[in-house]
Amino acid sequence: MFEKMPFKPADILLPRDCDMTRWSVVACDQYTSQPEYWQRVSNFVGNQPSTLRLVLPESCLEGPNVETDIMEINNTMSQYLRQDQFVTLPGALIYVERRLADGMVRRGIVGMVDLEQYDYEPGSSALIRATEGTVLSRIPPRVAVRKNAPIELPHIMLLSDDREGTVMPMLAAQTDKMEKVYDFDLMENGGHITGWKLNEKQMEELSAALEKLADPAAFRAKYGVGEDAGVMLFAVGDGNHSLATAKECYERQKGLVPADQWDSLPARYALAELCDLHDESLQFEAIHRVVFGVDPAGLLSDLKNAFPGAYEGRGEGHVITYITREGRGDITIPNPAAQLAVGTLQGFLDQWMKEHKGVGIDYIHGEDVVEELSRRGDAVGFLLPSMGKEELFPTVILDGVLPRKTFSMGHAHDKRFYLEARKIR
Repeated sequence: MFEKMPFKPADILLPRDCDMTRWSVVACDQYTSQPEYWQRVSNFVGNQPSTLRLVLPESCLEGPNVETDIMEINNTMSQYLRQDQFVTLPGALIYVERRLADGMVRRGIVGMVDLEQYDYEPGSSALIRATEGTVLSRIPPRVAVRKNAPIELPHIMLLSDDREGTVMPMLAAQTDKMEKVYDFDLMENGGHITGWKLNEKQMEELSAALEKLADPAAFRAKYGVGEDAGVMLFAVGDGNHSLATAKECYERQKGLVPADQWDSLPARYALAELCDLHDESLQFEAIHRVVFGVDPAGLLSDLKNAFPGAYEGRGEGHVITYITREGRGDITIPNPAAQLAVGTLQGFLDQWMKEHKGVGIDYIHGEDVVEELSRRGDAVGFLLPSMGKEELFPTVILDGVLPRKTFSMGHAHDKRFYLEARKIR
């Protein structure tokens, strides 16, 4: 089973004898401009065992105490291992049902991905591909967190384009034949999560279903591509930079051992949750931008001047909605070179910020948060339209990766929570 597949069973670690609601916290790249959220979580967790002590919030990645923070995280990981905080499920796959705050149920499978079959470079023909442009400067600080860590905790979510529903419905109908391994409420409006361990027969059925999705002839027919096109089985939906970091750490370890030992390196694999793109609960939300430390009028003027014929108001082309303390408005950019409005805006902001040192940017999932943050006199918020999820696979296959931070799968509180772990050393 799974010999040719980039997704495999793993030795999964689950917490033992603890308050699961306090154990499980949301992905570290959420609420980066809302420190009060993380303070509230810290107060709730108290001194109980928690993944809060095992991850570094993204807002701290470039903080003054980052090296000390990383050391404390690694020490806590080692302490949890010494104290037998985990129980191991050997060679396991976990079928997950996450009831979100809105009542929808998101289904997934937790296992590990083979990093030899993943590539984040644009135009890659790997079985697993990034959906957004990977910012190489964002990898080193994440490598610093992972390189000496004894375990990993994933918030990576992979997507399959299973239009016929051959995987998740099959497993959902068999939970009565599975062993339930967790079942609890998540904190901070995160909903409820239940996980079941697949039995041998169900793993065989899953392996066969994934092999059919990876069939080259079926792939070419589905997307109308030529025989030279490599099969794209999975797209990285969330955690692009986390998976790229795992890849970088693995490549570094490959350089230290002979090639015949690469298969046995724990770092060759990364834990992730596989979901179906067509799951009704998976809604693609736009990711908005807020730029801080600027003269709002000056920034908006530069935006218009950067594109010939750009004008205030809504019209034909890419419409960029902005918010400042003075209110909101629109700038239309006619005849844009980029396919998506997010590409037009992000291309401008990347260049503009190189020329304006000391300016900050944050990527925000909720329009209400953009409204709140844009009330500052030195901030401009930009609201972007959401992308249709049916466009994801064809766009990545035909055009390469999307612009950075093009879409988000749901609201911040619906993001993956840290729960399962795996040894990587």
